[in-house]
Amino acid sequence: MSETDLFNTALNKAMALCSKQEQCCQDILNKLKTWSINTVDSEKIIEILLKENFINETRYAAAFVKDKFKYNKWGKVKIASHLKSKKIPQEIISSSMHIIDNDLYTKSLRQLIENHRRTIKFKSNYDLKAKLLRYGLSKGFESDLLYDILNDLDN
Repeated sequence: MSETDLFNTALNKAMALCSKQEQCCQDILNKLKTWSINTVDSEKIIEILLKENFINETRYAAAFVKDKFKYNKWGKVKIASHLKSKKIPQEIISSSMHIIDNDLYTKSLRQLIENHRRTIKFKSNYDLKAKLLRYGLSKGFESDLLYDILNDLDN
């Protein structure tokens, strides 16, 4: 297979991937690397995909935030961390976080904590709060919000 055939095949496969599901530049670069596409061609493919709007990092970040919050019950810290690992710019991450309604966010965290509370064993109130705090932090929620909710458990 010639160099141009390989390039065109990779470009078409990348376009097909982007058509099926939102992708970011880093996802496509990783995929191109597994297809043994050289760096120069990879950059050209990414450029074409961006120009043709197959890849739009703002759109990707918005979909990622919405899906991870709604389906995985992740907090903003964990979502932002994963977007950073995909090399999404900080401005895009910050703006996409506003998709999450603050009231819904707090309500969702409260529900998550209450559901988890029913499943754990604890020796003391201190032990209970520690376990719930660790759980909330592992899901990527902010510690100050967790403290507020855990303090409400007493009342």
